[in-house]
Amino acid sequence: MNMKNDNTDQFELLRKIQKNPNFSQRELANELGVSLGKLNYCLKALKNKGLIKIQNFTKNPNKLNYIYVITPKGIAEKAKLTINFMKRKMQEYEDLKEELEKINNKEN
Repeated sequence: MNMKNDNTDQFELLRKIQKNPNFSQRELANELGVSLGKLNYCLKALKNKGLIKIQNFTKNPNKLNYIYVITPKGIAEKAKLTINFMKRKMQEYEDLKEELEKINNKEN
């Protein structure tokens, strides 16, 4: 999550949460290459949008452990973000392909 844009950040965070909802905040921050502060900010934003639920392990003596659950709204948003991500990557591929063809045509 290199601050490319909010959608990319949300997509990456939702992807990681779906992969492992038991990640600690520190583990998520390390996985995504961001500070704990930024991760906390992003998690709160996703929660406020209704895309995730944050639940405390009530029986765990360490009350700092949470589980992150993607809501149905979060799953729909992740799907939309995935489609947009794939469209951007396909456009980048087409642009690079066109650029290479121009270079090859100049050389011939």
